[in-house]
Amino acid sequence: MRTKKLLPAALALMLILPSFLDPAAAAEAEGKITSKDEVVYATLTANGKLDDIYVVNTLDVAEAGKIVDYGEYSSVKNLTNLSKLDRDGQAVQFDAPEGKFYYQGNMADNTELPWSIDVSYLLDGRKIDPSELAGKNGQLEIRIHTSANEKANSLYFENYLLQISLQLSNSYQNLEANGGMVANAGKNKQITFTVMPGQEENLSLKAEVDDFEFTGISIAAVPSTLPIDTSEMENMTEDMSTLSDAISELNQGVAELNQGVSELNDGAASLRDGSAKYKNGISELNSSSSQIVGASNSIGDALKKISTSLSGDSAQMDMRSLSELPAGLTKLADGMNQAADGLTVLRENYAAAYGALDGAIKGIPAQQVSEEEIAALYSSGADANVVKKLVESYAAAQRVKGTYSQVQKAFAAVDPTLKQVSGSVSEMSAALNGIAGELSASLKDTDMSGLEQLQKGLNELSAKYGQFHSGLVGYTGGLSKLATSYKELHSGIEGLAAGTGELNNGVGELHDGTSKLNEETKNLPEQMQQKIKEMIKEYDKSDFEPVSFVSAKNEKVASVQFVIKTNAIEKEEQAEKKAKPEKKKGFWELLMELF
Repeated sequence: MRTKKLLPAALALMLILPSFLDPAAAAEAEGKITSKDEVVYATLTANGKLDDIYVVNTLDVAEAGKIVDYGEYSSVKNLTNLSKLDRDGQAVQFDAPEGKFYYQGNMADNTELPWSIDVSYLLDGRKIDPSELAGKNGQLEIRIHTSANEKANSLYFENYLLQISLQLSNSYQNLEANGGMVANAGKNKQITFTVMPGQEENLSLKAEVDDFEFTGISIAAVPSTLPIDTSEMENMTEDMSTLSDAISELNQGVAELNQGVSELNDGAASLRDGSAKYKNGISELNSSSSQIVGASNSIGDALKKISTSLSGDSAQMDMRSLSELPAGLTKLADGMNQAADGLTVLRENYAAAYGALDGAIKGIPAQQVSEEEIAALYSSGADANVVKKLVESYAAAQRVKGTYSQVQKAFAAVDPTLKQVSGSVSEMSAALNGIAGELSASLKDTDMSGLEQLQKGLNELSAKYGQFHSGLVGYTGGLSKLATSYKELHSGIEGLAAGTGELNNGVGELHDGTSKLNEETKNLPEQMQQKIKEMIKEYDKSDFEPVSFVSAKNEKVASVQFVIKTNAIEKEEQAEKKAKPEKKKGFWELLMELF
């Protein structure tokens, strides 16, 4: 019975063994491969130190036969069939059938990964060894530092993108991953960080953990072949052209504003100077008002005395004293002529000062600026100090313009008043000169009959002079109020001039800034296009030619990828309870059981 059982098995074995044990036994010719892929698997400690590293090689065999591959391996293992792999130094020789051929090479102890990966753990702000971390509670922080390993080929660091993934339980609270992407993955949170080629990074993850366990950090390293769509760049550069043109227009507008503010500042300075002269003239006139009123009182008293003296009996008059009267009247008339001339000069100076004041204030724009426009100006990106000075100067200018509109009638009334007073004084001077002349002629002819007419004329002059004196007192009172009020107005004008001076300086600085900005951005589209090209060149590795990780002698390398993982952090009791998985029986074990 046993012989019967063995016969079918032996026949089956004879049929299978020639093709499975040595599929290329009949082919002594050299084999041919079209491409080779390498996947580098590395295991790290929880701190990031290299623990174990091996490579799975995939060769695409176009023609069956003898194949020679290279690698600095400590040992090799056939993953395709049971054919033997011969190793001589770096050379690995084997017979391979047509199709995909897989074998594993365990790397030598001196092998280095292209990246230095350092992982540290902090619990409640204090550094802790990962061996002590399992089962702990508190505020956990995991820090990952990636950098170039100077002992390895820099080609991979400069051209490969790292994708770093971690999984934490959904039960953990207050998860923070600065620069990382967080996603739900069943009962866990998946945190993913990306490190661009040629970049060193410091990554950090924080969470409130309870009874902590950790499956470890997974790192995939592949060539950076990010697809970069440049179809939208044309629109972007067009937008930049619009921005550049807008900045140029802004600079032109600020230049015009600078010119306008400069003219405003010159006008405000002229206004201040004219206002100062006007204020000084009004003050001098006001200070002399008491003298004018006193002189007018003296004139009035003199006229009354003369009139009273002439009202007596002409026979009893002292002719000697009377003969002195024409000279006194002439002197009084001369004094009034000088006063009239002084008033005329004052009027001319006032007219010039008032004209300058009126023109300068009318030159202040009347347009109103709304609060929304002011807010927009603040948010435009202009210098906040310059904008503040501009707003304050605008407010001061509007206050001066408003105040001036309220007191303009008083200013306008000064000139006709001065003209009227000057004319009245001139008329009185002329009347006194006429009286003095008539009196002198009468005295020469010693005809006293003219005294009655003189007496009558002086009585009328004395009576009218009282009215003139009352008007003069009223005028000097108004002049005093005007001088007092104008001091406040002049202070405002001085403040306006100071403000426009600061505004002129600020707008000048703003214009310098916009000119510089315009100079730096006038070629913005071209500069942006150049920067885009540089960025594309930095991150687009589409022209990258893979190089074998295991040996520079290998050719036709299609791809090299890295799969790296740190050890898990688990509680010991659970690790002990874990049952060893039952090893799945392979084809040969099942076949041997038949015997």
